[in-house]
Parts: sequence; C-alpha cells; structure tokens
Amino acid sequence: MVSAGFAAAPRAQAEPLWPGGPDIPGVPSLIPTVAPCSTAARACLRLSTNEAWLMDNGKVVYGPTPISHGMPGYETPPGVFKVSFKREFHWSTMHNAPMHYAVFFNGDIAFHIGPVEHQSHGCIRMTPEGARTFYDYLSPGDVVEVVA
Repeated sequence: MVSAGFAAAPRAQAEPLWPGGPDIPGVPSLIPTVAPCSTAARACLRLSTNEAWLMDNGKVVYGPTPISHGMPGYETPPGVFKVSFKREFHWSTMHNAPMHYAVFFNGDIAFHIGPVEHQSHGCIRMTPEGARTFYDYLSPGDVVEVVA
C-alpha cells in the first residue's frame, strides 16, 4: 500500500551497463569521462586499463569501451598511427579467423570484434557494439593514439 502523497519510486539500476559508461543509454555519465590522448586523436586506447574511446577535438564521444590487446611476444605497440583502411568482413589469412568490423591502423593491427577476455596477436579485440561503433566512426587518415 502506498501512503498518501508518496508514490512508489522506480528501482534504481544497481550497476552501470558497462564500466565507466552511462547508467542509461543516451544519458551522459554522471562522472565526466576523460581519455588520455591528445586533441588530434579520433580513437584513443589505453593498454594498461584495456579501454578505448572515440574522440572529437579532445572530447569523448564514445567510451570507454572494453578492449584486449596483444599478448607477450605479440604486444600492441604504443604510438600515434593513422587509419589506413577498413573492411566490414575481413578474413585473416595469417590466423585463419574472421575480423568483423576491422579498422586497420598499424600495418596488420586492427580494431575488430573478438573476445575481450583474451589477448590477441597484436590486434585490438572489442565487443560487437564497440567494434561496430569504431568502424562506423573512423575513416582512413583518422589519428589513432595508443598509450601504455
């Protein structure tokens, strides 16, 4: 029974939908998101925390989104790179594996869908939503910054 003058409040969501992201899709995070890259970056990756962002003139427009990167012996190098090309459905002949929503930015290193709980041979593995968002946002020539 509801007392006079009081309405039942909707249940608050216990955890955000993804770490560091907004509580509700389309609503900005309560804590501003800051990425560790320059204003030139369109994509920003931090290897130490397995996070990536999309940027526009230094402002975060997407992220952080979870990633994984190269395992020992196949490390993803830090540095500043440019997107060279992208393919919605790429097949890796080197690893005989699909690379959906592949965005290449450092030779044969690309963002693409893959299990973020496992390290790769150098590529940036992303969730399906993350990879698709990066694929749709980035274009050849865009700056990708990878920080340790």
